[in-house]
Amino acid sequence: MTIKALEGGRYKVDIRPQGREGKRVQRIFKKKADAMAFERHVMLTANNEEWKGEPRDFRSLSELVDIWWAYEGCNLKYANSRKSALTRMINDMDDPAIYQMTPRLLGRYRSDRLQGGVKASTINRELNLLMGVFTHLAELGICSQTNPIKSLGWLKEEKPEMSYLTELDIERLLNFVTGDSWRITVLCLSTGARWGEATQLRAENLMHGRVTFTKTKNGKHRTVPVSDEVMKAVKVKESGLLFDVDYQAYRAILKKAKPDLPSGQAVHVLRHTFAAHFMMNGGNILTLQKIMGHSSIQQTMTYAHFAPDYLNEAISCNPLKGCIHIPSTNTGYNDAL
Repeated sequence: MTIKALEGGRYKVDIRPQGREGKRVQRIFKKKADAMAFERHVMLTANNEEWKGEPRDFRSLSELVDIWWAYEGCNLKYANSRKSALTRMINDMDDPAIYQMTPRLLGRYRSDRLQGGVKASTINRELNLLMGVFTHLAELGICSQTNPIKSLGWLKEEKPEMSYLTELDIERLLNFVTGDSWRITVLCLSTGARWGEATQLRAENLMHGRVTFTKTKNGKHRTVPVSDEVMKAVKVKESGLLFDVDYQAYRAILKKAKPDLPSGQAVHVLRHTFAAHFMMNGGNILTLQKIMGHSSIQQTMTYAHFAPDYLNEAISCNPLKGCIHIPSTNTGYNDAL
């Protein structure tokens, strides 16, 4: 029976207009006549799109990623690294058919990655990349509009430990490096540049005491002033890429200069170092946001606690007002006793 009487005098329609394998339609009405009218409407329009369930997509995940690569992926920044990440995910999931990509399968994948010691932030980035594949292909009409990743939710990420180089660390590092490695270190410490921005910098981007980064994370150009001394030290030719530095070799030198560098943090420490010292030296947080190229002030607030006057009211406004003393117990109450 497709109409069932419920407690309270209501009626429930429970019907599959396309048969047992089709979409299930359920609706509750206050009157039986309304329920019967709805049932008739559904059966008469059973072949309409609104009652048809989505057919199973038997294509494999690897097939869909290949299609995405041809339309979109190959044109993206860091295309090859994205393709490599997707290929590893496909292998880890055993290349499922699209209809098999349920929250259960994805949840299992996520759990296995966590058990393997992979950070939550890394897993979130992986699934976000995969979600982008489905979103783009859905916009092109190549796959379903129902994105299997959206119902999964994101893992809670731990805030990573942020380190920076002290003045002694900076002195040690500058003594360890030479040539282009020395020059790129000076540039990063003077501008807060990301390593990728610095390595792609051309001599033409340094003019009139300004460094303009064009290959940025968000695609927007960013200009930072530098001193004449830094300009002369860094710009050693008139055109072409400024630096030729081997990343792994530089990373090893950096670890030698600062052995206690937190796990997972390498050359990005130069950017952290610029921002930390900028605030410690009395810099303005809004100015820092512009220099760093942060889209949100919340990103820049990570460095706010380095400011000399950060939360100083905790000292002057606490009950002891910054002094340590034993309050007198000789009160009027004790005298009265």
